[in-house]
Formats: sequence, structure tokens, C-alpha cells
Amino acid sequence: MRSAISKDLSLRSSDGPRKIVAVIGDIMVDRYLTGRIERISPEAPVPVLVHNHERTVAGGAANVAMNIASLGCAVHLVGAIGSDADGEDIRTLLSDAGISPEWLVVDPGRPTISKTRIVSGRQQLVRIDRELTGRLASEVEERIIRAAGAAISKADIVVLSDYAKGVFGDRVLLEVIGAAKSAGKRVLVDPKRRTFEVYRGADVIKPNAGELSAATGLPCATDQDLEAAALELTKQFAGTLVVTRGEAGLSLFSPGQPARHITTVAQEVADVSGAGDTALAALAVAMAEGLPIDDAAVISNFAAGIAVGKLGTAVISRKELNTALLRASEADYHPGALTNLAAAAEMANAWRLAGERVVFANGCFDLVHAGHIELLTSAAAEGDRLIVGLNSDASVRRLKGPTRPIQTEADRARIVGALRAVDLVVLFDEDTPLALIDAICPDVLVKGADYTEDKVVGGDLVKSRGGRVALVPLVVGRSSTTIVERMRS
Repeated sequence: MRSAISKDLSLRSSDGPRKIVAVIGDIMVDRYLTGRIERISPEAPVPVLVHNHERTVAGGAANVAMNIASLGCAVHLVGAIGSDADGEDIRTLLSDAGISPEWLVVDPGRPTISKTRIVSGRQQLVRIDRELTGRLASEVEERIIRAAGAAISKADIVVLSDYAKGVFGDRVLLEVIGAAKSAGKRVLVDPKRRTFEVYRGADVIKPNAGELSAATGLPCATDQDLEAAALELTKQFAGTLVVTRGEAGLSLFSPGQPARHITTVAQEVADVSGAGDTALAALAVAMAEGLPIDDAAVISNFAAGIAVGKLGTAVISRKELNTALLRASEADYHPGALTNLAAAAEMANAWRLAGERVVFANGCFDLVHAGHIELLTSAAAEGDRLIVGLNSDASVRRLKGPTRPIQTEADRARIVGALRAVDLVVLFDEDTPLALIDAICPDVLVKGADYTEDKVVGGDLVKSRGGRVALVPLVVGRSSTTIVERMRS
């Protein structure tokens, strides 16, 4: 079954304490050395990169943690780092993101895993890996298990980010999953094992299509292939399966439910590095905040779509994700659309949930002139979305006399809505837009500078809700009334 996004889907704001996600797994440092190539070396037939920038970001389980923090949850990160400069870099990156490094385990026998990518423009030339893989020493495993237990006890949900770099030996997996289940915590796994029996007890596994194919020995190219492979996988794992499929999107298999295939949302693929980490992070945050798995899977898919549009290992924000979800749900909305009061209020609320500031301006806009354009352009600059309240024909007649308006409300709405600055137009029949302002709850209320704040209808209401009034300059000598008088003379 393929389905569209729900209109109300988002990571909603909460007045309560932030949810806590325990992330356990293989921690890495990702470095990007960038520059430009202008010639071939005289020493060997290789390009010469003129270095101009270096960027260091968290990778692996640490990238999952960074994305979870950016998406609005608190994080307890457990993993092994070396006693080296890369380990100190990880501590700094985490601390800067508000993630405590207290559950990190230092393994003096291994370096911190690092991946250094040499990049020219958007082209990756070579990657240099610094790592020792294989099972951790028994003493280090024991410390990982103890740290994981402490982190799990305080968490709302548990994420295992397995990169097959050594943290998850069989004993560690058994102990960590057991501790989470004993504490009544749901467990999400990003797997790297050849088969998935070892993850029994987890609630959700998130392989990519290639990993699912390897685990089952079946092809995973089409929806039908995936459904057959998911059925075969029940011999190894009986929980929920979320399969990331690159450009084909994501597929969800929940016990007792029909398969759900969710199409991709990426507009342009710049780099797939870390996209799986972002998808896992968004899935965990959505589930921690109480969304059902179907909605969490859609949110995860959108998160991955945003991540692949960025160059290198990337972190996405809650606002970015909510904005993408909102825009995808606006199938019946187009910029400048004329709508009714209820729909305008609903749309304004959705924009606010996505972290956008809603601006409101109003007027008759009978004959649109340069002064109107300046007013609405200035109004739009006060926030992210501009809703224009438009006096109905009856309202204009009461305000300006029986010969007005010159144009009908439908024509005026069409003209105002066609302006680039305007996101939504809504009619009101009253003499003032107070009821409209009350319903829409704008963050910013805009009027021309010929008003004073105390004379702006709805100004006190907006300010009482934490908003503000903005008075913008007018173009001198421009008015619809003046234009009408000139025409009549």
C-alpha cells in the first residue's frame, strides 16, 4: 500500500520535559578536507588539491545523537572512544550540542574511529579510515554494559546504532537489549550483522534494502521483493521492520498490518553520507514523542530526504523537518490562495508548529498600487508567512460608500494573492478584522505608519499573546481613493 502524508503530521511542540533517547553504538569522527584541483602533480599522475577548508563533525552513533538533539530530544550517548585527539574532538562536538559525554567509555587500546574525506567541489576523491575493528576487550565491554544500563534507566526509548566496528559483541547486544526490555523501554536498531537473530527482543529494526537482501538471501529491488524478504525475515526477527530504500523511499512492515511503501521526498541528492543516521534519529524522536509507527516512518523518510540534500554528514533541525512535512501536506494549498476563516486559522497554526512566524495585514486593496505593494512587501519581511485579511464587498461599501469597491472581492483577492509576498488571503465581512485576528493568532500584526500602536485594531490582543505590532512606512501620495478621483475627473 502506498499512501500520502497526513495534513497534521509534524513533531509538535510540548510544554512538558524533553523526551530522552539513549543512543548506544559505534562512535566516529568525520573529517572533510576540501579544496580545489587545478593541476596534476609532477611527482606522480595524481591531482593536486589546494586545501582551503577543514570541517570536523560527529559520525556513526554520535551523528545519530547530534540529529536527535537537533530534533528536540535530550540524548544519553554510550560508546567507546580512544584516548586521543579525535576522542577529545568528539567530546567537544557533543558538549557544543548540549549532549553530555559522561557515558562515553575510553578504550586506551584503540584509536577513536575516524573517516577523513578529501573533497573537491562536490566530488569526494578519497576516504581515509583510521580504526581497529573486532570485539572490544572484556573489561571495556563490561564498562559499556554498565554505562548503557545507566543511560537506559533514564531514557524514554533506546537506539542501537551498530556499525560493526566492535561495540556490539554478542554479549553486549544481549545485555543491552535485555536491560532495555526489563526497564520497559522500546528498542530501535540500525543493524550491520549478516543476519538479524542477535537483535531478537528489539521492537524495530531499520536496515537498508541491501542489508535486508543479505540477511534473507532474497532480492529487494521492488515492493513485491521487499514484501517477500520481510516475510522471510520473520524467521529471524518478529518485530517491526523499517527498510530504507534510497531514491525509492522507505517501506514499513509491522506485524499483523499490510505493508506500507512511502515514496522518497529528496529534491536533489548532494551526498548520502549519514542519511541513515538522520532517518534513525527522526524515527526515534517521533516514537519517543508518542507518534504511531506509521507516522514515525513517514517523518523518518522526510528527514532522510532533507539530509541527502546536504553535502557531507549533516544534522537537520526540528524546524527544517516540520517545514518539509507542512509543505508536503499542502496539496490543496498554493501561495496566495483565497480561503475561509477556519482554513486560514488551521493553516496559521500549522505554520507555527513548523516554527514559522505568521504575519497578518489587512485592507480593502480596491485598486492595487505601489503603496500596497510596499506595504505587503514590508509586512512579509516581518516573518515567514503573510496572511492578508481582505474586506468583503459589503464591508467596503459600508466603509467607503455605495460606489465602492471598483473591483469585486473575488478579483481583489486574486490580484492580492498573486503577489509574491502573500501566502494566504481571507475575506472578512465585518467593519474591522478583529475576529479574524483572534482566530489566526498572528505573531506580527502589520499596519501602515500613519497609525499609532494604540489605534491598531487587534494590537492589544496580539501583544497579550506574545506577538507584536509593526508599523511600516507608506508610499506618500498613493491611495485607491486618489486614483478613483483622478479617473472620474
